[in-house]
Amino acid sequence: MYFILTASKDTYITNKIINSNFSASDANTGYASTLDIFRLWDESILSGTTTTNELSRALIKFDFDRINKLKNSELNLGSSAFKCELELFDIMGGQVVPSNFSLILFPLSQSFDEGIGRDVASFSDLDRANFITASVANSTVSPWYLSGADSQGNIDHTATSAGYPTNLDIIVSGNLNDGSSLRGLGVKQYFKNGTENLKMDVTTIVSATLAGILPDCGWRLSYTGSEERDEKTRFVKRFASRHVRNRRLRPRLNVSYDNAVVDHHQNFYFDITGSLFLNNFHRSSPANILSGTALTPVTGTNCMLLTLRTGSFKKTMSASQHQAGTLWYNGDTSESYNYVTGVYSASFAIPFAESSVVIGTDTVSNFAAASGSLTLEEYWSSIDRKQGYYTGSLTIKANPRTSFVDVPRDLQFTVLNAKAVYDVTERTTFRIFAREFKRNEKPYKLPYRLKSIILEEVYWRAININSGEIIIPFTKGNNGTRLSSDSQGMSFDMYMDSLPPGQDYTLEFSVVDRGSEIILRAENLRFRVNE
Repeated sequence: MYFILTASKDTYITNKIINSNFSASDANTGYASTLDIFRLWDESILSGTTTTNELSRALIKFDFDRINKLKNSELNLGSSAFKCELELFDIMGGQVVPSNFSLILFPLSQSFDEGIGRDVASFSDLDRANFITASVANSTVSPWYLSGADSQGNIDHTATSAGYPTNLDIIVSGNLNDGSSLRGLGVKQYFKNGTENLKMDVTTIVSATLAGILPDCGWRLSYTGSEERDEKTRFVKRFASRHVRNRRLRPRLNVSYDNAVVDHHQNFYFDITGSLFLNNFHRSSPANILSGTALTPVTGTNCMLLTLRTGSFKKTMSASQHQAGTLWYNGDTSESYNYVTGVYSASFAIPFAESSVVIGTDTVSNFAAASGSLTLEEYWSSIDRKQGYYTGSLTIKANPRTSFVDVPRDLQFTVLNAKAVYDVTERTTFRIFAREFKRNEKPYKLPYRLKSIILEEVYWRAININSGEIIIPFTKGNNGTRLSSDSQGMSFDMYMDSLPPGQDYTLEFSVVDRGSEIILRAENLRFRVNE
């Protein structure tokens, strides 16, 4: 799964000196279209000061409601496949920018108000947040503990069960109770030219926030401490804010994780471990199987048996409820995992050289060698074998082998259920049909349904048709955009609000097949996302 969250609030705060008369410490830029980060060393004169140090720092917040819902169904916060990347877009447009500097991000320890200020010239809009005040609630003013949101400290999860630490604006380090002891929480990026976009891996901060270890108050972005204290001016690193007109440039959090379910009913091969899945529904809704006269839900690990049989050959293995998602800390000591309702699976392998007898003296290996495949009866049952849940069949095939050909197959991808228009609030499942042009199909006298080829490793990306811009990229390292497969074909889910509305899009697929990678565009697919 790959989706994009846009910032729920952002602003920047500054103590910039205006016309040598006053500091803009109480000014707000909440509705400005940019997030400006600058440092001016002794550039202005202010009565009563010998040297001046003018700073700005960006504040940004994302709404994690969607991730919170997913973590109890299909998202595992503790998995290495869970990734969160903050992305901000540079919009300087050719002006002089600083170079050879770093920006650092820390989690905030208290909330901030965005405000409605727009004036970024004379900073005449007074509101919160600003350099002095974080927020106002019910006429109660909450100032920063140190101006500029600069009160720093650490958090110790084992010592804060009653609440988060007080008197802090940002949390620079902490013990997250993950076995890593005290660690720095700052995320840093170096900018050589000064015109680069920002891309930061904020997975640790997001995971700890969702686990309740860090407060969900947002983040502060600024120059590093040494760069804010040296005698050098850096003006100005400018990013688009969430109020910029071009939606594509708004601050985004790219969230990805592996939720691909790869079922091998249609492409199970000898010698290779494969997985079989079973679904259960109650009146079209996913539900756990109910077993016995007490109608006990079948749940957890090793909760049923899968038996494969043909002739005298029989193989039985344990099956479990499919595990995905995490409830994170259970009593602050261990992780407890969630299971997918109504989904069960078993993984196993059968050797091509299996010597078990099927009929007479013919073994599994004899059948596999003679016909290239072996069809088995498939039974899912209770542990005590007294209740059957499902009966089907599985054909195990010999691995395809040919003389050496370094040419990928000629494939075509079609989206079967695409609509012309989607609402921005939809989560849509795209069903994919793949065919090979040169494959010889068996002739039939009556109409029949052509089955899709099942490919083991396929990834998707979304492209703006008019501009050619890649909105969602192939994400392979953590299977973020990998297609799932089942007995009917291939599929994946997409949140439509990840695509800026009012634009037309299509899909492309990266297919890793027979040692080669090819990129194919979906045939005749064009869809629009509307608000």
